[in-house]
Amino acid sequence: FHAPDSWKVSHEQIIEMMRRQNTYTDESLDFMRRLLVRSGTGQSTAWPPGIVQCLEGKETDKTIEGSRKEAEYVIFDIVEKALKKAKVHPKEIDVLVINCSLFSPTPSLCAMVVSKFGMRSDVLTYNLSGMGCAASLISVGLAKDMLQRHRGKALVVSTEIITPNLYYGNERGFLLQNTLFRCGGAAIVLSNKWSDGRRAWYKLLHTVRVQGTGEKDYQCVFETQDEEGHRGVRLSKDIVKVAGKCMEKNMTTIGPYVLPLSEQIKVVYSLMVRFFFKTLRKTLTSAGKEKWAVNLPHPKVFVPDFKRGIDHFCIHAGGRAVIDGIEKNMKLELFHSEPSRMALLNFGNTSSSSIWYELEYIQEKQTTNPLRKGHRVMQVAFGSGFKCTSGVWLKL
Repeated sequence: FHAPDSWKVSHEQIIEMMRRQNTYTDESLDFMRRLLVRSGTGQSTAWPPGIVQCLEGKETDKTIEGSRKEAEYVIFDIVEKALKKAKVHPKEIDVLVINCSLFSPTPSLCAMVVSKFGMRSDVLTYNLSGMGCAASLISVGLAKDMLQRHRGKALVVSTEIITPNLYYGNERGFLLQNTLFRCGGAAIVLSNKWSDGRRAWYKLLHTVRVQGTGEKDYQCVFETQDEEGHRGVRLSKDIVKVAGKCMEKNMTTIGPYVLPLSEQIKVVYSLMVRFFFKTLRKTLTSAGKEKWAVNLPHPKVFVPDFKRGIDHFCIHAGGRAVIDGIEKNMKLELFHSEPSRMALLNFGNTSSSSIWYELEYIQEKQTTNPLRKGHRVMQVAFGSGFKCTSGVWLKL
């Protein structure tokens, strides 16, 4: 989704929109301004017209109708473009999956698309909510599983609706959502019919989802109310640590599918060494020899070189710090993280659809690492719960 110019605003206009809500303190406005400066987002990113209209002296539209209008504008646009590019008629779609984390109206967004495009009455529809920025690859995985039952075509739609999700309080843990998230969306047509193979752009090789199960995992991205009753999404201080552990598990799972044997051997050796010292430490402690246990080394986790099995990386544009951290931990080159940084700069954090803006950049604009036939592209995203999802595509 590429928003019209009337939706695009600069950092100063965003702060002005916040000021015109007449609910934020000067300290909160200054805090949001500092967040914008460090966010990595550009000076022309999209906000919904229901909020942007306050710059013209109109009242901010907080209604369900205003939210539905944003959803219709974004979703109808990307679905129409996806079907046109794939040369697919709406009635050819067998499975429809739409993910939108924070806006789940009745009738559902799936029903809205089926009605608008006149899809078949027996189309299988699934509306996913509450899964955050990781939801797009979860939707792809669901569509893949459904298509394995019978050959056909699936349409996956990923978006986030901003209109009803502005936070109107002053607690800092909630304010980040007002400065980072932007309007966006993407639609993808999938098929497992052999006749569609000749015109396909990519082949899906693998999808992996890892779900955290601890209380910190559950609480680190949490929709709730602040002390004054304002609804918003609270981000915990533990989010970086939780995301790191979740991503480590995900990469360990997907590694054997994409890494060469030499890297896999190093990973297995590293795990064996860590397990040995962990077991020895427990044994010494139980035997009353704590001093010996304390002096044992703590081998670092071996990070395999994914660059040996992957040519391009689409890292969820969750913020500049997220991209910096993954680039450092995975030892990526600057041209590997370039698509993520450019997506963040040009579009902001568009939630689950951000990885598709990055793939579009790789396909159409990147010159430092041009996409070629046979290249493998890895997408990595994070979501509330806490989840880390990854997918690997082969360029055809």
